[in-house]
Amino acid sequence: MTQHSPSEQVAANGADKGVWRVFVSASSRCFAELPFFEACPLMADLEFDKVEIWLADGSEHLQPADVAADPDAFATQYRDITRLTPVAFFLGCDVPPAVLGGIAKAAKLLRAAQVTVPASPLGTPFNTEVDRLRDFVARAGADGVRVSIKTQTGFLSEDPRTAVELCQAVPGLGITLDPSYYICGPHAGESFDQIYPHVYHVHLRDTSPQAVQVPVGLGEVDYSRLITHLEKVRYRLALSVDFETSEMSTETRQLEMRKLRMLLDSLL
Repeated sequence: MTQHSPSEQVAANGADKGVWRVFVSASSRCFAELPFFEACPLMADLEFDKVEIWLADGSEHLQPADVAADPDAFATQYRDITRLTPVAFFLGCDVPPAVLGGIAKAAKLLRAAQVTVPASPLGTPFNTEVDRLRDFVARAGADGVRVSIKTQTGFLSEDPRTAVELCQAVPGLGITLDPSYYICGPHAGESFDQIYPHVYHVHLRDTSPQAVQVPVGLGEVDYSRLITHLEKVRYRLALSVDFETSEMSTETRQLEMRKLRMLLDSLL
């Protein structure tokens, strides 16, 4: 049997194989200091029509346990309050398997078939992480939702080789590629091309070797090259604009979000 990359498998599920499609979304983490439903109109004002829903324990935004406890209520509230199309969920913290399962149900109700989870911290035994991720993939998969680990410094996924090895050990697992941490981090300067066939989702901001987040145009993220590599593996999902709230004021963040959206739109 022919083996296909995750992006090729997605392309096979009803998409027109003759046309390459990818779209730009906003991560609601860009407004993590606000309640989620206050952030939605701000993203719409910036002319985003698609959103990635960020959740994290202790935030004023969205609590994972609250969404997981009543997925139907969250989905109903979402539809009543905003017309933004949800494309993915993004967990900013580890959660118990049961909570992940509830979030997957919310994702299914909203037709957002993607959940990003953090990998375990550095030092976690590889086999322990494999067991955790297999449980996550099985629970989310029961609702037709895919799970990916975010590439991030301080976690097992900070090394692109380990991230790929986790995908190979956990059938169905993908990667949320955040190239910032391969430009500014312990593996800066190393190739991460082996990541692309496993990409389920993408987080973007501009980055320099000295800072994970800098104004758009002052960093070293090669958006054109990244898009070319994604096209080669027939990636058909979102490029999600994702900013850290601690690094910029709300007004500056909004300006940078608009600039990055326009840049990405011009390249697609």
